[in-house]
Amino acid sequence: MINVIGLGYIGLPTALMMAAHGVDVVGTDCNEEIIAALNRGHITFQEEGLEELFESAVSQGIRFTAQYQSTDTYIVSVPTPYDKFTKKVDAAYVADAVREVLKVAEKGAVIVIESTISPGTINKYIRPLIEADEDIKGKNIQLVHAPERIIPGNMVYELIHNNRTIGADNREVGEKIRNYYASFCQGEIVITDICTAEMTKVVENTYRAVNIAFANELAKICRHADMDVYEIIRICNMHPRVNILQPGPGVGGHCISVDPWFLVGDYPGLAKVIDESMKTNDSMPDFVLNRIYEIMKENHMTDIGRVGIYGLTYKENVDDIRESPTLQMLESMARHLCGSQVKVYDPFVSENVTENQYHDFGAFLQDIDFIVIMVKHDEMKINLEKLHGKIVLDCHNICGLDGAYHL
Repeated sequence: MINVIGLGYIGLPTALMMAAHGVDVVGTDCNEEIIAALNRGHITFQEEGLEELFESAVSQGIRFTAQYQSTDTYIVSVPTPYDKFTKKVDAAYVADAVREVLKVAEKGAVIVIESTISPGTINKYIRPLIEADEDIKGKNIQLVHAPERIIPGNMVYELIHNNRTIGADNREVGEKIRNYYASFCQGEIVITDICTAEMTKVVENTYRAVNIAFANELAKICRHADMDVYEIIRICNMHPRVNILQPGPGVGGHCISVDPWFLVGDYPGLAKVIDESMKTNDSMPDFVLNRIYEIMKENHMTDIGRVGIYGLTYKENVDDIRESPTLQMLESMARHLCGSQVKVYDPFVSENVTENQYHDFGAFLQDIDFIVIMVKHDEMKINLEKLHGKIVLDCHNICGLDGAYHL
């Protein structure tokens, strides 16, 4: 039996996928509301294909509980935030979960850390928990790092098709865990050492963050020089060895906006390009806010209450608001005493997470004169004609209406 610890955006799909493919799984989470909802048959967030996967897993006998199980295999998938001052990983959630596991784990049990962590975290924070207690040390507990590689909006597909990395102290343990993932994963599963596995996941997200920052910096340069950044990128990308990404209003989620900071925190004198890239991405919500000010001034608009922000999630067509650029921008507006006046709407966010939040698109449009497209949900793409007569700031270059403003 596998006990999956942490049933959030990564742990729940992983637990369901394994159970749906015949693995005996018990899912554990300290949040009893999550456990109660799952036991009532309700998934706790929206994701394409997750409902069907849940039904399949339930039919195979998956169980959900707040209690840690006594077994021989654990998958720990809990949050790993970073300290915003030091930029170092905060491994407290992982360490706490492992401490609880160690209380009930069978002799020879394998603890798999799926949470994204900085290189050396297992040796620095997790392995000492085992070696500090002679009784636990005698249990011969094995540690593995198998970093997740999925993205909200395409989780189910990527769980099946993406390549995976297994970091283990010895090949035999790595093969054992590889076989569990191979029950559903059709991608290549590479076995390596733990530190290499830790590093590869952080590097993957850092690579993407740096490339996004390049596009965002181009947008700032082109705005300053009154040039069309999208046309420039389009032409540059015609070169066979150039593939510039598209700029945007910021970077959110719990991967690209967080993981690269681990390297900055651990290697502050070396990770200079990464540091500047992250600062560039973090500056984009304020860049959008300044664009709003410029456009309002150009259109002789003085009532911030007639401005509407479209999109609260960190990316399109998901309900995930973690590290959302919109929430970052609203926080900045609040510091300038105007954040509570703007209107906000997102079709994927049903709970109120900010002031003046609308839950009806028509009512939202009726009450605004200026719309800022922060997220390119499909709903917006198919309703662009409804923006006629509005001032539009399109932060994703999806609106072809005459007079629309861009980054």
